[in-house]
Amino acid sequence: MNDTLKAAQQGTLHDSVVVNTLWLVFAAILVLFMQGGFAMLEIGFSRAKNAGSVVAKILTNLSIAALCYWAVGFALAFGNGAILGTDGFFLEGYGSARETFGAIGFSDAAIEGKWLFQFAFCAVSLAIVWGTTLERIRYAAHAAFAIVFSALIYPIASHWVFGGGWLQTGVGTQDFAGSTAVHLTGATAGLAALLMLGPRRGKYGRDGAPLAIPGHSMPLVGLGTIILFIGWFGFNAGSTLGAADVRFAQVAMVTLLGGTAGVLGAFVTTTLLQRTVDIGMVANGMIGGLVAITAPSGYISAWPAPIIGFVAGVIVVVGVVVVERRLDDPVGVISVHGMAGVWGTLSCGLFTLPRLAQYNGVGEPDGGLFYSGSLSQLGDQALGVAAVFAFVFAASLATFAAIRATVGMRVSEADEEAGLDIVEHGMYGYPEQFIHLESQHPPHANGSREVAEAPR
Repeated sequence: MNDTLKAAQQGTLHDSVVVNTLWLVFAAILVLFMQGGFAMLEIGFSRAKNAGSVVAKILTNLSIAALCYWAVGFALAFGNGAILGTDGFFLEGYGSARETFGAIGFSDAAIEGKWLFQFAFCAVSLAIVWGTTLERIRYAAHAAFAIVFSALIYPIASHWVFGGGWLQTGVGTQDFAGSTAVHLTGATAGLAALLMLGPRRGKYGRDGAPLAIPGHSMPLVGLGTIILFIGWFGFNAGSTLGAADVRFAQVAMVTLLGGTAGVLGAFVTTTLLQRTVDIGMVANGMIGGLVAITAPSGYISAWPAPIIGFVAGVIVVVGVVVVERRLDDPVGVISVHGMAGVWGTLSCGLFTLPRLAQYNGVGEPDGGLFYSGSLSQLGDQALGVAAVFAFVFAASLATFAAIRATVGMRVSEADEEAGLDIVEHGMYGYPEQFIHLESQHPPHANGSREVAEAPR
């Protein structure tokens, strides 16, 4: 029986436990809602013949990650230890939760609430991976990788950064809600997958120049972006792991300023570079701004947030344009979650407020460069980024190599041309666009079929 249940039975449960647990469960639900945002975003950026496959992928990933994180991941991520945790597997047999999971022991919320919240982070990082693989990866391959990622790769990387591991406690790397631990980790695994898969058919011309493969629904991209925007308030503000000191309100405000400034940064940059306001770029600008503000959201005051977000919006647009010249990243994961995640993590080294560094107990107590005049915190941030990238990239590349050598990674050219919906799932996401209506209607009594042909 855990500490919270014992206190409840003994009638000694403090009000703060109830309040903080309620807040954490609510925040976790907001983060889980982001799965819908990822689904809509990826569906919108896909062609119609691949839209349905995203639905099955998102649901499968979530389910695999839930079991793996419960059995192994949470213990590795938040158990005590420099490299990885060693206690709390299956969330059993750990003794005192606040002592066993020391990095989150400052919060008195129920351990089940903490698990739910941290699992939602794992699910987000896993969802990020697949944006680079749209329209060509085998379903079995992504299911196999989901097991390794949610049980080992993500838990170890996140443990180092904000689970009490060596980067957090030894180096002093600051990452309040996961610009590196969640977003760079997902993007790095996605980069490894992309390198193993190669581009979609028709992405590059004979001269090697990239060709446009437009997604089929920008409205769905917009809906996905707004869902992610809403979920992010659970993501960042929930990382306070409590509501009793109302600090979550400041984190939420900073999050809003960073995300909206990302839109403006992307708007200005896409206008200058592309002579048009690219819809996908503006949407990704908001997500990039949110990714960047994630690490510093609990370490900075309000004024740097628009700067961090605006720069992230610029990075996203320039990054997408540069990456597309060589790599086929349909959703822009490498730029949005990778490059913006790096910038957000480094920004702590510039803007961390000394008071919040001391409050969080991580990093240089004198704060970032703008307050201390020292590059120490910036160096700590850079080391954290480099270490996580190196580990996740090597582990992911090795995992994908093993998958490619066994179950295989990429569908055949013929299957890619037909679309993953019909090849992998035996049905179309939008059947009326692909199936002749005569096959959907039985004949009338007189044998006639009074149907029109479906549009092609």
